[in-house]
Amino acid sequence: MRNQGNSRSLPPRPGAKTIKAPAHLDVTERLMWRQMQSAHRFDDPASLALLRTALEAHMRGRRCRQAIDKDGETLPDRFGQVKPHPLLPAERDARAGFLSAMKILGLDLTGN
Repeated sequence: MRNQGNSRSLPPRPGAKTIKAPAHLDVTERLMWRQMQSAHRFDDPASLALLRTALEAHMRGRRCRQAIDKDGETLPDRFGQVKPHPLLPAERDARAGFLSAMKILGLDLTGN
């Protein structure tokens, strides 16, 4: 939940119930879910949906980055011409989606 007085999220309430991470998230993102839940208050459906969407984007971007790191940033096409890896745009878009959701949630660390 976003604090309307500034762009930071609210701290958790003592004894607040922690919502379990969605099962389809990878271990890395489930850990992030738990860490964010313990540090911030996400107690309304919209904030929880946005947190889930943010971590799905993070997971997608991380998976794209792993494939790009494995394959290289460029690949030869069928004619032997070097082309950018086809997952580069997907990685960029996933990163932008994650950062946008973090900003909406009030977790923008840049202070903007």
